[in-house]
Amino acid sequence: MTVISLLICDDSNMARKQLLRALPADWPVSVAQAANGSEAMDILRQGSIDVMLLDLTMPEMDGYQVLAAIRAEGLVCKVIVVSGDVQAQAIERVMGLGAMAFVQKPADPDQLKNTLDELGLLQGSAAKAVARSQAENAPISFTDAFREVINVSMGRAAALLARVLGVFVQLPVPNVNVFEVGELHMALADVQRGSGLTAVCQGFIGGGIAGEALLIFHDSEVGDMAKLMHWFSHDYSEIEMLLDLSTVLIGACLSGIAGQVDVNFSQSHPTVLGEHSSIEELICLNQSRWKSTLAVEVSYSIEGHVIHFDLLLLFTEDSVELLTKKLDYLMN
Repeated sequence: MTVISLLICDDSNMARKQLLRALPADWPVSVAQAANGSEAMDILRQGSIDVMLLDLTMPEMDGYQVLAAIRAEGLVCKVIVVSGDVQAQAIERVMGLGAMAFVQKPADPDQLKNTLDELGLLQGSAAKAVARSQAENAPISFTDAFREVINVSMGRAAALLARVLGVFVQLPVPNVNVFEVGELHMALADVQRGSGLTAVCQGFIGGGIAGEALLIFHDSEVGDMAKLMHWFSHDYSEIEMLLDLSTVLIGACLSGIAGQVDVNFSQSHPTVLGEHSSIEELICLNQSRWKSTLAVEVSYSIEGHVIHFDLLLLFTEDSVELLTKKLDYLMN
């Protein structure tokens, strides 16, 4: 019986754990893991990897760069991309770079098994490798688990935005932090003092999980984004564009989170800050319930355009405990 050497490359501990759990139980593999593309390339250069499950959005060296490096160095490895970035262009690009297949995160075990089978990678049957079972039981922190949830959600939001605008949205590794109220006050006050910034605020609540979403733009880029969305009407205003964009992007991201933690979010009507209310007022209104806040920051950019914008999700302190319970089955 031939044992296949498998490399799982993803910057998220939870994503790697999910993939280990999704592998066919009777697939005879020995598993190695890498936390970024640079680590993966070091392992691949040793020439001992048959198959790699590769994430796209990673620090240091992303999945696109790994695929390009494999081709440039003439390395032999069958690569299946497993990513939350489900933009049509993303899938086309990785296939053009030599990937054999694309699987959407979080990987469905049946879909992954079918993909492996179609590629002729399933051979015989055997008990799980010891290395794999040990890795499956590794503890996962709340921050890492929630970052992966956000990673999947922002990928789905980007795919929707890409379809709406006919562009390719470049995705970052999301930042997930817990701020004390003073730190949050300073962070948001810096946004308020920043010259030429416009933000749209939208509240959300569902299953006891609540917070505010902020979509933040540099004023110099608002006009460019409005031009991309000009198809709504001839006299489409920049304010209307901001409100519509927030509805699309915030709604899609919250929907992605809701689907993974099994809640339904209701959203308030979006408000342009600085016109009806300010970030400073937002802080004052929520200071009593934001003793500490789970803050998520996603910085989107549009390829081929000088357009960047930040999506900031601020969850109440009580929401953190509820989210932890929701993610417990993923972390353990």
